[in-house]
Amino acid sequence: MTERFTPTPEDKFTFGLWTVGWQGRDPFGDATRPALDPAATVHRLAELGAYGVTFHDDDLIPFGASGAERGAHVKRFRAALDATGLAVPMATTNLFTHPVFKDGAFTANDRDVRRYALRKTIRNIDLAVELGARVYVAWGGREGAESGAAKDVRVALDRMKEAFDLLGEYVVSQGYDLRFAVEPKPNEPRGDILLPTVGHALAFIERLERPELVGVNPETGHEQMAGLNFTHGIAQALWAGKLFHIDLNGQSGIKYDQDLRFGAGNVRDAFWLVDLLESAGYQGPRHFDFKPPRTEDADGVWASAAGNMRNYLILRERAAAFRADPAVREALRASRLDDLARPTAADGLAELLGDRSAFEEFDVEAAGARGMAFEQLDQLAMEHLLGVRD
Repeated sequence: MTERFTPTPEDKFTFGLWTVGWQGRDPFGDATRPALDPAATVHRLAELGAYGVTFHDDDLIPFGASGAERGAHVKRFRAALDATGLAVPMATTNLFTHPVFKDGAFTANDRDVRRYALRKTIRNIDLAVELGARVYVAWGGREGAESGAAKDVRVALDRMKEAFDLLGEYVVSQGYDLRFAVEPKPNEPRGDILLPTVGHALAFIERLERPELVGVNPETGHEQMAGLNFTHGIAQALWAGKLFHIDLNGQSGIKYDQDLRFGAGNVRDAFWLVDLLESAGYQGPRHFDFKPPRTEDADGVWASAAGNMRNYLILRERAAAFRADPAVREALRASRLDDLARPTAADGLAELLGDRSAFEEFDVEAAGARGMAFEQLDQLAMEHLLGVRD
């Protein structure tokens, strides 16, 4: 493997236990691989050059485990972390697998289910903090409906707000250095899921009692399966100061959530995403939330995991070369990106209204005839992505 594309912990690449640990079970077929041991997974990820590992509570501790069993699982996991130096930057709660969550967790119509979901989440928050996590992701995979009358969405959003307000209160009362990240998704497994996009999540966060504690955890495939531009969504999250975490994978068009390795599917959007994250100075983990295809054996699982990191590093190099290219810099000027960065009316409203060149004397025909030179700029990006420019 080319040395410059070999990952190191400084790259901050992380994986969930549920990613490499996916056994290949889907709605149409049984598992094609045996379960992986969490402690062994930590060691293997460290060998590949990963920075950290993340988990759902049920990934690490089997649902229904006794207190003694829980302690034993955590002890083995912690020993693996200590031996490898892997971090646990993020954790989350499984509120979607057990039948009790068939109508959701924080927005289930049944009040007792909602209360159970909050207690389950709080219990795992304690463990997450104990293991060093600074971000707690909340994916509401069952928070939704398939039919119109089944869920009063306005009331459901009240219950969602109530849940995040209570969790925020708990974190503050315990003195935890922990922030929450809402993970949007439009559908699957529910027909329609609440907070389906980055924009929906950002609007919801502003209604919370402690909005400063809550940001977003966008996932590549989730925005793309709705036909949206993932990079634009990340740009808005960065603009709002709310990109607390990110899930990277691949998606090929508007269909089911594919969870391909990063770079597979829409490679152009992956290029622009890496370009944005690196140029914006994003400091958080690059978390891969993918599923090795069920066609793969154990060796294929780890090859797929390594491919995520290698593809990111290749795209990072290509994006840096694109930005350093003198021809690109000239094309950016020709496309007037520098003009976009200038405030439209820094001189204020009164000056704008008094400026005849802004309206009365503005030559709209000449302005309309100006070309934007975007095709040349985009062609240069394509050539860098394809590796034909230095």
